[in-house]
Amino acid sequence: MPVLTPSEVTAVALSLKVAATAACASLPFGIAVAWLLARVDFPGKVLVDALVYLPLVLPPVVTGYVLLVLFGTQGPLGGLLQEQFGIVLAFRWTGAALASAVMAFPLMVRSIRLAIENVDRRIEQAAATLGASPWRVFLDVTLPLAWPGVVAGLVVAFAKALGEFGATITFVSAIPGETETLSAAIDGLLQVPGGEAGIWRLAAVSAVLAFGAVLLSEWLVRRPRRTR
Repeated sequence: MPVLTPSEVTAVALSLKVAATAACASLPFGIAVAWLLARVDFPGKVLVDALVYLPLVLPPVVTGYVLLVLFGTQGPLGGLLQEQFGIVLAFRWTGAALASAVMAFPLMVRSIRLAIENVDRRIEQAAATLGASPWRVFLDVTLPLAWPGVVAGLVVAFAKALGEFGATITFVSAIPGETETLSAAIDGLLQVPGGEAGIWRLAAVSAVLAFGAVLLSEWLVRRPRRTR
């Protein structure tokens, strides 16, 4: 494989940072929402369910525009974050992580939710009758049994965030060294005559990273079983 140019290395490194941040930061929320949808019945559950999966059916550009309106420096949430905490998301790599997390969140929740729903409730009830609190039941019974789904959700979210383009470029643009991820770099090379070599290099890197993520998820899922 040809050596990557400095700008391509920067785009790859930024994509890894954005994807890892998006997946890891959204994991606690993904687990919480997945458990809520899998184990709790409450009024408006259908609406919450639809809201969680909404980014999957909306055009990514629409999601990116909504994020720009809400989290831009003139937006209600973005203005508040800037005034109170000095945090700016629009046109920053952190904004790219937020956009990627929003787009990947439904896939993460779906994977974890299915795993929790497959956990036998009788095991949870048995733990509760032995005196375990609901929190201990979740930590000691539900979460370990749902571990493969949690890992799968994390990896799927990472892979989705790694390839996210529409929402990210709408919210944070494609600023070299700041918000130009792999997908944005490939799109930029499409506009440059003779950019085919760079496109193939970045496409090869994307394929290697995706394949590596799948292998890692398989190893993590199978490892607990081998150590029992």
